[in-house]
Amino acid sequence: MAELFKGFEPEAVWSYFSQICNIPRPSKKEEKIREFLLKFGNEHGLETHEDGAGNILLKKKPSPGRENDRTVILQGHMDMVCEKNSDVQHDFNADAIVPFVDGEWVKAKGTTLGADDGIGVAAMLAVLADKNIQHGPLECFFTADEETGMTGAFALEKKFLGGKVLINLDSEDEGELFIGCAGGMDTTAVLGYDKRPVPDRSKALVIRISGLKGGHSGDDIHKALGNSNKILTRILWNAMKKFEIRLSRFEGGNLRNAIPREAYAVVTVPANQVDKFKVYLKHIGQTIKEELLSNEPSLEIKAEDVSLPEFVINKSVQAKLISSLYACPNGVIAWSKEIKGLVETSTNLASVKYTEDNRIKVATSQRSSVNSAKEDIAHMVESVFSLAGARVKHGKGYPGWTPNKNSEILSITIAAYRKLFNKEPKVKAIHAGLECGLFLEKYPDMDMISFGPTIKGVHSPDERLDIASVKRFWDLLAEVLRQVH
Repeated sequence: MAELFKGFEPEAVWSYFSQICNIPRPSKKEEKIREFLLKFGNEHGLETHEDGAGNILLKKKPSPGRENDRTVILQGHMDMVCEKNSDVQHDFNADAIVPFVDGEWVKAKGTTLGADDGIGVAAMLAVLADKNIQHGPLECFFTADEETGMTGAFALEKKFLGGKVLINLDSEDEGELFIGCAGGMDTTAVLGYDKRPVPDRSKALVIRISGLKGGHSGDDIHKALGNSNKILTRILWNAMKKFEIRLSRFEGGNLRNAIPREAYAVVTVPANQVDKFKVYLKHIGQTIKEELLSNEPSLEIKAEDVSLPEFVINKSVQAKLISSLYACPNGVIAWSKEIKGLVETSTNLASVKYTEDNRIKVATSQRSSVNSAKEDIAHMVESVFSLAGARVKHGKGYPGWTPNKNSEILSITIAAYRKLFNKEPKVKAIHAGLECGLFLEKYPDMDMISFGPTIKGVHSPDERLDIASVKRFWDLLAEVLRQVH
């Protein structure tokens, strides 16, 4: 794999990224990347720590003459979002990511690339190994389980970090400096069902939604992308009004922080209605594809005959499930009044899964830069599923990061960017969740900024890393470290 990145700059960053791609690191299963980081720390003579939550801290001594400078913390997360196309065979617990170069981008074959946040981690390792960059005392902080709950950041102890300047390397737009982010929380609904015999003289079909782009449920929520769960629900809700369909199974999406790309449902239809039902599916499918054509040109809506299922779910739960999914809000709820073009509040209908104990679990996620608005949209989602008789729970959630335009590290980074590239960076807040809000709760006087290279399509198999932006990202990071005294 190292040959793939031969000639890419900076060489050390790409070398470490190559090694990281070889290490399975799903959220909550970061044992192998944790072992790699600890071994790296010991091999490089770094002060090495691991806390009870599995966070890793590697400390590097300052350059000669910089002993009295402020300590800078570089921070990124160990885990990655594990998404793949349904036709790809890949075990994220055991298999290496398979990257390839496509023009100006690095992508992965049918899976997420893990540049979020593998490239940030690689940059931290390159800084730790570099003997030429001038810097003060340095702490590199690698958090666990950022993608599925930020449990590493939640468990961070107040005295684990020694610095008061933190550079988060988990942003995805080179040339943009982030000084704020949304807070978030999860809302799950569980609906029990009873199994019923398949009605006599029925035929079964599977309806599949595929070809959607998917993406990050924060960064990409404003792009009006298709949500496979909402599309499939729309088809089924309207079908219930026209045909005597019975639902056997509905499965869609995987992760709470990803816009779902694929979904399917197995339904039965009276044999004498099948032909008209297929005509209906063709018509509504074409209507939806035309509506989404500009944003989702590869959307596929297909129906195929299948063998009769073993059961259908009871009719009352079928109606409650499909109606609540149809009514569930999804997408942008409100735009920021303070920052033009920034989403303030959103919600994502992330996944619908059957469990082994005759239950259907619906996972959603809410984000907002306004805490009360975050709670409001979560309660709105709760009310929809409560009306359907579902058991609803909210996750603990995490706080947002309020922008500080008077930040000293912001001023230093802007000046460094101007010096290097002779142009102004954009200073922004992000609708995605960063761990910075949690850090600020425990270290109220922490001065923070976030930046990174350009990564598109995160949290989806279309994730891709802009090759040239990695060099600019690295140059900026090195210059900022030189300038913090």
